[in-house]
Amino acid sequence: MRRDYDPADRELTRRALRDSGVGIDLRVVPNGEAALDYLYRRGEFADSTHAPRPDLALPDLNMPRIDGRQVLQEMRGHRELRRIPVVVLTASQHDEDVIHSYL
Repeated sequence: MRRDYDPADRELTRRALRDSGVGIDLRVVPNGEAALDYLYRRGEFADSTHAPRPDLALPDLNMPRIDGRQVLQEMRGHRELRRIPVVVLTASQHDEDVIHSYL
């Protein structure tokens, strides 16, 4: 699952995953609130056949509504969600953002 507002970055990610041969089906959500709805299978994502549990999460630290830090915190606090591997994406130049992602 990926959250990204830049279509060019999203397409690069999609292409890299496809070319890697790992067979990941990329699902994109518009913001952090939708990311949590997807992860918790709420609202439009309630049907697990249309919103399967992701094999990998690619949150952006600077998501609108609920930022990536809050999404990570929610994932770490949930028994099943904390098992999902996470690769944090950010354009931030601030060391604190990177450090906070590992805490």
